[in-house]
Amino acid sequence: QVQLVESGGGSVQAGGSLRLSCAVSGYTYRNNYWGWFRQAPGKEREGVAIISTADGITFYADSVKGRFTISQDKANYMVYLQMDSLKFEDTAMYYCAVDKKYAFEVLSPNYTYWGQGTQVTVSS
Repeated sequence: QVQLVESGGGSVQAGGSLRLSCAVSGYTYRNNYWGWFRQAPGKEREGVAIISTADGITFYADSVKGRFTISQDKANYMVYLQMDSLKFEDTAMYYCAVDKKYAFEVLSPNYTYWGQGTQVTVSS
């Protein structure tokens, strides 16, 4: 049974930083992707940052490029999201996901396994 547990969310002022962590268990690596999505109230879930498990290539939403950094620790089945220069519009529930479904774009929310989410609130 695959489980994903996010941590590291919280409240921060604009311009601040947070580091999200996702612990994955019960998962067997394949040449696939894992990473982070977010969903604000009344909005659709959107891809934030994705990393390839095979070669570490990263993908970012335009809105977070230059501010967020995704990384992975494959030995310990962990994926991280360093968020710097946070903005009010980054406020959302952040979800970790693994295993992109075939034929979908890497930043589209079509992944097999999901965590429960961790809340990030940025005050202006």
